[in-house]
Amino acid sequence: MRIVLLLCCFFLFLNCEDKHSKPKKTIEITVTKADKKETSIDSTKTEEEPFKKLDSKNAMHFFQEYDKHHKENKVRITTDFGSIDILLFNETKYHRSNFIFLTKQKYFNDTQFYRVIDNFMVQAGNSDDKKTARKRSEIGKYLLPTDTKRGFKHDRGVISMPSSEIDNPHKLASPFEFFIVQQKGGSHFLDGDYTIFGKVIRGMDVIDKIAAVETDEADWYFYIIFIYEM
Repeated sequence: MRIVLLLCCFFLFLNCEDKHSKPKKTIEITVTKADKKETSIDSTKTEEEPFKKLDSKNAMHFFQEYDKHHKENKVRITTDFGSIDILLFNETKYHRSNFIFLTKQKYFNDTQFYRVIDNFMVQAGNSDDKKTARKRSEIGKYLLPTDTKRGFKHDRGVISMPSSEIDNPHKLASPFEFFIVQQKGGSHFLDGDYTIFGKVIRGMDVIDKIAAVETDEADWYFYIIFIYEM
Protein backbone atom coordinates (compact mmCIF):
# COMPACT_ATOMS: atom_id res chain seq x y z
CA MET A 1 0.00 0.00 0.00
CA ARG A 2 2.85 2.36 0.86
CA ILE A 3 4.52 1.65 -2.50
CA VAL A 4 1.29 2.44 -4.36
CA LEU A 5 0.94 5.78 -2.54
CA LEU A 6 4.56 6.67 -3.32
CA LEU A 7 4.04 5.89 -7.01
CA CYS A 8 0.88 8.04 -7.11
CA CYS A 9 2.72 11.00 -5.56
CA PHE A 10 5.60 10.56 -8.00
CA PHE A 11 3.35 10.65 -11.09
CA LEU A 12 1.40 13.59 -9.66
CA PHE A 13 4.67 15.51 -9.23
CA LEU A 14 5.71 14.76 -12.81
CA ASN A 15 2.33 15.92 -14.11
CA CYS A 16 2.50 19.25 -12.25
CA GLU A 17 6.09 19.83 -13.29
CA ASP A 18 5.20 19.27 -16.94
CA LYS A 19 2.41 21.85 -16.82
CA HIS A 20 4.65 24.53 -15.33
CA SER A 21 7.56 23.85 -17.66
CA LYS A 22 5.54 23.88 -20.88
CA PRO A 23 7.07 26.62 -23.07
CA LYS A 24 4.91 29.54 -24.20
CA LYS A 25 4.41 30.00 -27.91
CA THR A 26 6.01 33.10 -29.33
CA ILE A 27 4.16 35.60 -31.44
CA GLU A 28 5.34 36.55 -34.82
CA ILE A 29 4.36 39.78 -36.54
CA THR A 30 4.79 40.26 -40.24
CA VAL A 31 4.28 43.80 -41.49
CA THR A 32 3.13 44.09 -45.10
CA LYS A 33 3.33 47.27 -47.12
CA ALA A 34 0.31 48.67 -48.92
CA ASP A 35 1.67 47.60 -52.32
CA LYS A 36 1.12 43.95 -51.20
CA LYS A 37 4.83 43.10 -51.23
CA GLU A 38 5.56 41.51 -47.88
CA THR A 39 8.53 42.76 -45.90
CA SER A 40 9.71 40.90 -42.85
CA ILE A 41 11.85 42.91 -40.45
CA ASP A 42 14.30 41.16 -38.15
CA SER A 43 13.93 42.84 -34.76
CA THR A 44 17.34 41.59 -33.66
CA LYS A 45 19.04 43.52 -36.47
CA THR A 46 16.73 46.46 -37.07
CA GLU A 47 16.03 49.19 -34.55
CA GLU A 48 13.28 51.77 -34.80
CA GLU A 49 14.57 55.31 -35.22
CA PRO A 50 14.78 57.33 -31.98
CA PHE A 51 11.86 59.55 -31.09
CA LYS A 52 11.05 62.29 -28.65
CA LYS A 53 8.91 61.14 -25.74
CA LEU A 54 5.29 61.53 -26.77
CA ASP A 55 2.75 63.70 -24.99
CA SER A 56 -0.58 65.37 -25.74
CA LYS A 57 1.18 68.27 -27.48
CA ASN A 58 3.49 66.46 -29.91
CA ALA A 59 1.80 63.08 -30.55
CA MET A 60 -0.41 64.12 -33.47
CA HIS A 61 2.45 65.85 -35.30
CA PHE A 62 4.66 62.82 -34.67
CA PHE A 63 2.16 60.38 -36.19
CA GLN A 64 1.48 62.70 -39.10
CA GLU A 65 5.18 62.53 -39.99
CA TYR A 66 5.39 58.84 -39.11
CA ASP A 67 2.62 58.08 -41.59
CA LYS A 68 4.69 59.52 -44.44
CA HIS A 69 7.46 56.98 -43.95
CA HIS A 70 5.66 53.90 -42.62
CA LYS A 71 2.98 52.55 -44.93
CA GLU A 72 2.73 49.06 -43.43
CA ASN A 73 -0.88 47.99 -43.09
CA LYS A 74 -0.95 44.25 -42.37
CA VAL A 75 -0.04 42.55 -39.13
CA ARG A 76 -0.02 38.91 -38.05
CA ILE A 77 -0.66 38.01 -34.42
CA THR A 78 0.00 34.41 -33.42
CA THR A 79 -1.41 33.22 -30.11
CA ASP A 80 -1.57 29.91 -28.30
CA PHE A 81 -4.92 29.45 -30.07
CA GLY A 82 -3.58 30.17 -33.57
CA SER A 83 -2.78 33.08 -35.89
CA ILE A 84 -4.81 36.21 -36.61
CA ASP A 85 -4.15 38.39 -39.66
CA ILE A 86 -5.39 41.96 -39.53
CA LEU A 87 -5.61 44.73 -42.09
CA LEU A 88 -5.14 48.30 -40.83
CA PHE A 89 -7.18 50.98 -42.59
CA ASN A 90 -5.31 53.80 -44.31
CA GLU A 91 -8.32 56.09 -43.76
CA THR A 92 -7.60 56.22 -40.02
CA LYS A 93 -3.93 57.01 -40.52
CA TYR A 94 -3.13 58.23 -37.00
CA HIS A 95 -4.47 55.06 -35.42
CA ARG A 96 -2.82 52.82 -38.04
CA SER A 97 0.50 54.60 -37.57
CA ASN A 98 0.16 54.37 -33.80
CA PHE A 99 -0.36 50.60 -33.97
CA ILE A 100 2.63 50.08 -36.29
CA PHE A 101 4.78 52.37 -34.14
CA LEU A 102 3.94 50.52 -30.91
CA THR A 103 4.56 47.20 -32.63
CA LYS A 104 8.02 48.30 -33.74
CA GLN A 105 8.73 49.61 -30.26
CA LYS A 106 7.84 46.09 -29.01
CA TYR A 107 5.30 47.56 -26.66
CA PHE A 108 2.96 44.61 -27.14
CA ASN A 109 5.56 42.08 -26.00
CA ASP A 110 4.15 40.17 -23.03
CA THR A 111 0.82 42.02 -23.03
CA GLN A 112 -2.37 40.04 -22.99
CA PHE A 113 -5.88 39.54 -24.26
CA TYR A 114 -6.93 40.44 -20.76
CA ARG A 115 -10.68 41.03 -21.09
CA VAL A 116 -12.97 38.73 -23.06
CA ILE A 117 -16.76 38.65 -23.31
CA ASP A 118 -18.20 35.84 -25.40
CA ASN A 119 -20.46 37.04 -28.23
CA PHE A 120 -19.22 40.62 -27.76
CA MET A 121 -15.49 41.33 -27.98
CA VAL A 122 -11.93 40.50 -26.88
CA GLN A 123 -9.67 43.32 -25.63
CA ALA A 124 -5.88 43.34 -25.65
CA GLY A 125 -2.79 45.49 -25.19
CA ASN A 126 -2.61 45.82 -21.44
CA SER A 127 -0.92 43.97 -18.62
CA ASP A 128 -0.87 44.95 -14.98
CA ASP A 129 2.84 44.48 -14.51
CA LYS A 130 5.80 46.80 -13.94
CA LYS A 131 7.43 45.92 -17.26
CA THR A 132 4.48 47.15 -19.33
CA ALA A 133 4.02 50.21 -17.13
CA ARG A 134 7.68 51.05 -17.69
CA LYS A 135 7.24 50.74 -21.47
CA ARG A 136 4.30 53.12 -21.38
CA SER A 137 6.31 55.58 -19.34
CA GLU A 138 9.22 55.42 -21.82
CA ILE A 139 6.97 55.95 -24.85
CA GLY A 140 4.95 58.73 -23.27
CA LYS A 141 1.48 59.66 -22.08
CA TYR A 142 -0.90 60.69 -24.84
CA LEU A 143 -4.36 60.08 -26.28
CA LEU A 144 -5.62 59.91 -29.85
CA PRO A 145 -8.72 61.74 -31.09
CA THR A 146 -11.72 59.72 -32.20
CA ASP A 147 -12.07 59.29 -35.97
CA THR A 148 -15.55 57.85 -36.41
CA LYS A 149 -16.84 59.35 -39.66
CA ARG A 150 -15.08 57.13 -42.18
CA GLY A 151 -18.09 54.93 -42.84
CA PHE A 152 -16.85 51.95 -40.83
CA LYS A 153 -19.24 50.05 -38.57
CA HIS A 154 -18.56 47.80 -35.60
CA ASP A 155 -19.18 44.67 -37.63
CA ARG A 156 -17.90 41.28 -36.51
CA GLY A 157 -14.12 41.17 -36.91
CA VAL A 158 -13.33 44.89 -36.86
CA ILE A 159 -10.57 46.30 -34.68
CA SER A 160 -11.42 49.37 -32.63
CA MET A 161 -9.70 51.52 -30.04
CA PRO A 162 -11.25 51.87 -26.55
CA SER A 163 -11.42 55.21 -24.82
CA SER A 164 -9.05 56.03 -22.00
CA GLU A 165 -9.96 55.25 -18.39
CA ILE A 166 -9.02 58.76 -17.30
CA ASP A 167 -11.55 61.61 -17.09
CA ASN A 168 -12.37 61.75 -20.76
CA PRO A 169 -15.71 63.32 -21.78
CA HIS A 170 -14.76 63.29 -25.49
CA LYS A 171 -13.89 59.56 -25.40
CA LEU A 172 -10.36 60.13 -26.68
CA ALA A 173 -8.75 56.82 -27.61
CA SER A 174 -6.33 54.91 -25.41
CA PRO A 175 -3.43 54.29 -27.85
CA PHE A 176 -2.02 51.26 -26.04
CA GLU A 177 -5.09 49.04 -26.29
CA PHE A 178 -7.46 47.64 -28.89
CA PHE A 179 -10.49 45.38 -29.05
CA ILE A 180 -11.83 43.04 -31.74
CA VAL A 181 -15.58 42.67 -32.17
CA GLN A 182 -16.56 38.99 -31.92
CA GLN A 183 -20.32 39.34 -31.74
CA LYS A 184 -22.24 37.69 -34.58
CA GLY A 185 -24.06 40.46 -36.40
CA GLY A 186 -21.73 43.08 -34.99
CA SER A 187 -21.93 45.49 -32.04
CA HIS A 188 -23.33 48.54 -33.78
CA PHE A 189 -24.36 50.29 -30.57
CA LEU A 190 -20.64 51.20 -30.36
CA ASP A 191 -20.72 53.06 -33.68
CA GLY A 192 -19.86 56.73 -33.39
CA ASP A 193 -18.12 56.37 -30.03
CA TYR A 194 -14.95 54.41 -30.82
CA THR A 195 -12.51 54.54 -33.72
CA ILE A 196 -12.40 51.51 -36.02
CA PHE A 197 -8.94 51.25 -37.55
CA GLY A 198 -8.74 47.73 -38.98
CA LYS A 199 -10.34 44.33 -39.42
CA VAL A 200 -9.48 40.65 -39.15
CA ILE A 201 -8.90 39.15 -42.59
CA ARG A 202 -8.00 35.67 -41.35
CA GLY A 203 -8.37 33.97 -37.99
CA MET A 204 -11.84 34.79 -36.68
CA ASP A 205 -12.03 31.16 -35.55
CA VAL A 206 -9.11 32.00 -33.25
CA ILE A 207 -11.00 35.02 -31.90
CA ASP A 208 -13.98 32.76 -31.21
CA LYS A 209 -11.74 30.37 -29.24
CA ILE A 210 -10.33 33.22 -27.19
CA ALA A 211 -13.80 34.61 -26.50
CA ALA A 212 -14.98 31.21 -25.28
CA VAL A 213 -12.39 30.82 -22.52
CA GLU A 214 -13.52 30.69 -18.93
CA THR A 215 -13.32 34.04 -17.12
CA ASP A 216 -14.06 35.38 -13.66
CA GLU A 217 -17.08 37.49 -12.74
CA ALA A 218 -15.49 40.63 -14.19
CA ASP A 219 -14.73 39.03 -17.61
CA TRP A 220 -10.99 39.11 -16.89
CA TYR A 221 -8.73 36.47 -18.37
CA PHE A 222 -4.98 36.63 -17.95
CA TYR A 223 -3.47 33.62 -19.67
CA ILE A 224 -3.36 34.42 -23.38
CA ILE A 225 0.08 35.99 -23.59
CA PHE A 226 1.34 37.15 -26.96
CA ILE A 227 4.68 38.51 -28.06
CA TYR A 228 5.19 40.65 -31.13
CA GLU A 229 8.40 40.19 -33.07
CA MET A 230 9.10 42.21 -36.20
